[in-house]
Amino acid sequence: MPADRRAAISMSLGVAAAVALYGISFGALAVASGLDVWQAQVLSLFMFSGGSQFALIGLIAAGAPGITSVLVAGLLGVRNGLYSLRTAPLVGKGFFRRLIAGQLTIDESTAVALAQPTPASSRIGFWVTGIGIYIGWNAMTFLGAILGDALGDVSAFGLDAAAAAAFVGLLWPRLTAREPVVVAVIAAVVTAVAIPFAPTGVPVLLAALAAFAFAVVKERTAK
Repeated sequence: MPADRRAAISMSLGVAAAVALYGISFGALAVASGLDVWQAQVLSLFMFSGGSQFALIGLIAAGAPGITSVLVAGLLGVRNGLYSLRTAPLVGKGFFRRLIAGQLTIDESTAVALAQPTPASSRIGFWVTGIGIYIGWNAMTFLGAILGDALGDVSAFGLDAAAAAAFVGLLWPRLTAREPVVVAVIAAVVTAVAIPFAPTGVPVLLAALAAFAFAVVKERTAK
């Protein structure tokens, strides 16, 4: 096997192992927010987006309306659809292949794929990372949910307040360039202004809409 493909597999497995561990936190925090084991598992199976999932359970734990929580999580997941524009050439043809690829298109699978030097190693990076994280994330979600369920009142261990910390942990490594920092500041300002006036969960939704509007304006001005 060529060296570039071996390197792609090695990178993919390393990323998959590291990201999958977050699934334990998600499973435990989902139970802490009021979901049962199977509801937590369904979220990981079908939503499969760490940022969206942590945001959803954080809002649920804060008492936000269900529709608001789902809308915020959905907006955060829009970026995965944009990633598919970059990864589509790597996926190949066929309805089922593209359907599966759509589920596996996340931050990490896209980043690993685009970091590879050749089309072949990019394809390997995408599929190995995506499949590896999907399997690991769901397995760790189940383990975390079972552990959280066994603990009972997880608020006694402080896990009920950890969803926000976990979300920040996912966000912080991305604040390495000017644009993400600007978006984060805009979202923070909108949230702070809206908190005194809006119902629980709505400030976060407004912040997500503001960030999305910023991205649209930037894209149009760049043309």
